[in-house]
Amino acid sequence: MEQLLKITTIPLEYQLKIQKARLEYSNSDASLEMHRTPGGFSMKSRPAKLNLDTFEARNSVVPTTRRSISQIAAKGLQTAQQTSAQYAQEGQQLLKPGDGGELLGQIFRQRAQMPTGEFQLGFIPSAPVSITYQEPDLTLNYEMDKLKFDLKVAQGNYQFVPGDIEMSITQHPDVQIEYIGEPMYVPPSASPNYEPLDVRA
Repeated sequence: MEQLLKITTIPLEYQLKIQKARLEYSNSDASLEMHRTPGGFSMKSRPAKLNLDTFEARNSVVPTTRRSISQIAAKGLQTAQQTSAQYAQEGQQLLKPGDGGELLGQIFRQRAQMPTGEFQLGFIPSAPVSITYQEPDLTLNYEMDKLKFDLKVAQGNYQFVPGDIEMSITQHPDVQIEYIGEPMYVPPSASPNYEPLDVRA
């Protein structure tokens, strides 16, 4: 049998616009300050130094006035002590019983006797020269430039924007029914394509 109807279904069409949620930061203010401290280079040099102390050496050859008085005083004290001891010894000898004249002559001979003994050979100056040496020194000091950054950020405002969904219908759903068959004539003989039936057959 021939199909008489054509049914067409039109679906629903729509568009979606989606806006995501976001967090906005506004009214912020920032400032940057930079401070520079210049560096420098310094060099300190100390040459070598040789110190010669000849005070004691010169005093051993030509004593100073103070040293000379001190030495003479020490020798005088030593001589006085030796002389006192000698006189005491001679007095003890004279107190002994015996021939006083003989003892007195012996004492005079001892005083007039030439000194004997070992003599020491000395060199002048007798004191050495004091020598001190100070090594050279070189000190280098280098300081780099310094940069200081100061970042100041003002506190801003935060705002939350919620998400949004917008739907737009571009086409409504529909059903289209179309008749695709040939026209039906009543009576059938009214059709221009009517062919009568052969009843004799």
